[in-house]
Amino acid sequence: MASFPPVKMHLENIKESIGSLDLPSAIKKINHFLDKQEHEELNIGITGESGSGKSSFVNALRGLGDGDEGSAKTGVVETTMKPEEYLHPKHKNVKVWDLPGIGTPKFKAHEYLKEVNIQRYDVFIIIASDRFKECHKLLAKEIIGMGKKFYFVRSKIDLSIAAEKRKRKANFDEKNTLHSIREDCENGLREINVKDPVVFLISSWELEKYDFNLLEEKIEKDLPQHKRDVLLLALPNITLEINEKKKKAQENNIAKVAFLSACAAAVPVPGLSIAVDLTILIKETERYLKVFGLDDESLQNLCERSGKSIEHYKSLMKSPLHAGISHASLIAMLEAASVAVTVFKGTVACVLSFIPVIGSLTAGGISFYTVSTMLHRALDDIEEDARNVLLDSVQTEA
Repeated sequence: MASFPPVKMHLENIKESIGSLDLPSAIKKINHFLDKQEHEELNIGITGESGSGKSSFVNALRGLGDGDEGSAKTGVVETTMKPEEYLHPKHKNVKVWDLPGIGTPKFKAHEYLKEVNIQRYDVFIIIASDRFKECHKLLAKEIIGMGKKFYFVRSKIDLSIAAEKRKRKANFDEKNTLHSIREDCENGLREINVKDPVVFLISSWELEKYDFNLLEEKIEKDLPQHKRDVLLLALPNITLEINEKKKKAQENNIAKVAFLSACAAAVPVPGLSIAVDLTILIKETERYLKVFGLDDESLQNLCERSGKSIEHYKSLMKSPLHAGISHASLIAMLEAASVAVTVFKGTVACVLSFIPVIGSLTAGGISFYTVSTMLHRALDDIEEDARNVLLDSVQTEA
């Protein structure tokens, strides 16, 4: 309950500002507010020695392969001479930075962090493709001294597993191999006086395997709340756990955008309420499709990786929204939802009575409940579609 007073003030300001506008200007104002949801920036710095797989990890974190358009350059020699900014292809407020390699004889951690502008980054990921060395420790120490978070990542785990499998043959045990690699990395860090080291084992080519979920959970826990949702929405859709977290983040946002509907319904501008509801529903459902990787561009990329057709993946989707979002279909859904709301007036009154800016059974209250109900239903359907597509793609790779 404590969070509603500032929300109330903000909504009353919105209601007052759109009340004096004509319909096109009011819609533009609402669009601006919805777009502001994606303005919070998240900056992730990726560093490590030359050839450690920094650039490949930058690409994987953005859901791209090394050869895809817009990917970071990769190579066996250092290809990054200064900090290179790479925007997430769908969420431009997420910036992954490919930083110059460390570990040269002249490397000085303090000067390095000054050169790459340490204050820019929310978190650092320090990557090694073998044992961690003195340069990694020096860098970590400087990062800690400047109050920033960092994480040790041992990259190219898929290559290490394949090499050990060839070597051990019938005696190969993947679990024991992973344990040995982790232990070796952590012992190496202890030898250079890193206390209680934690190392995440990652393959940029098989991000869904090994420790990527653990790394994501740790970063998420360390970020402030307003940055956590930015991280979640930008993560590639590679595990059911990530999908569930994305759904929860979207659920937490539904009330906020439904309040906009309520504000519009309370303003006496002809046609404003239905126009705002349609704007909200279109923008939010399109965003859900993008967040869960079900937009056309994401599906096309999935088809190229899997060798399956878009028709195959769309056949797995049950939500009517996957076929396209039209004004006519949304108006029909709005009318049906509005009828349902009026049938359960007592429930609506109970739910909305604690939100003074909306009221209980005013037009604003009914509009809030209608839009909220529709968004929850759309989110449930789209998340289920995403689950079916993910499970199918996992079976394909297996």
